[in-house]
Amino acid sequence: MTQTVIALDVGGTGIKCALVGADGDALHTVQHAERHPTGRERGPEAVVATILDIADGLTATARAEGLEPVGAGLVVPGVIDEANGIAVWAANVGFRDVPLKHLLEKRLGLPAALGHDVRAGGLAEARLGAGRGHDYVLFIPIGTGIAAANVVNGQVYTGSHGAAGEIGHIVVRPGGPLCGCGQWGCLESIASASAVGRRYSEQAGRQATAEEVARLAAEGEPVAIAVWRETIDALADGLMTGVALFDPAVIVLGGGLAEAGEALLAPLREAAHSRVTFHREPTITRAALGDEAGCLGAALLALDNLATNGSTR
Repeated sequence: MTQTVIALDVGGTGIKCALVGADGDALHTVQHAERHPTGRERGPEAVVATILDIADGLTATARAEGLEPVGAGLVVPGVIDEANGIAVWAANVGFRDVPLKHLLEKRLGLPAALGHDVRAGGLAEARLGAGRGHDYVLFIPIGTGIAAANVVNGQVYTGSHGAAGEIGHIVVRPGGPLCGCGQWGCLESIASASAVGRRYSEQAGRQATAEEVARLAAEGEPVAIAVWRETIDALADGLMTGVALFDPAVIVLGGGLAEAGEALLAPLREAAHSRVTFHREPTITRAALGDEAGCLGAALLALDNLATNGSTR
């Protein structure tokens, strides 16, 4: 039978999941994919039950299709204790100290790995996507929030408490907008996709998404131009902080804001270049795997877990 791993990427709105072919530690094709609503309004216990039911269903699907499930990978947002397999805190889905790794292994009878969604996406982009071929990759998805994954030689650094990579909460504009974390002027409060749309709406008096702001700026609309320039400047300051800390060879930008393509990348490269002093300037590029990065990263975590621990649970 062809071996496969079960991969799940849980977000606040949806759950992306797949069966991914495995041959040793090499990732092969996606053999089956599904998407489900998270249903977070039902509470964290219901979300956990949904995750386990979906994983169970994927296991049954694999066997029905002549595939042999050998492991599982699950990634979720928030603060994750990856070593012990615990979702310590995840505001989007209400998790508090949930032993997801143990629950998944108990339900499936397979070795499982638990990881952080952004770090898993960074792992996938570094090994399989836009960062492939580079030893030092900084992956930054810019969506509702902004986070980062520092990938060195194909491994993601989690930090001592599982909270590494919160680049969105670097204060880049002291006294700026209030951030959801309670600080003022965080990068996320200015340059996240949600913040771009909000700032434009406040100034223009009408609603717009970040993608629409980028388009309006390209068309010469004055308010959009001003908001977009502020966004680029804040992002450039945030990225250069990342460069000073991590010295990446390549910065891979993902998430909703990266959908603007060169409307984002071209001025951001120019702004970053103008800020470089003694640092080596990294390549700044767009993510290659889209919203499948987290799910593929979950599959990689499952494979890494198998390579390290075999079938031990």
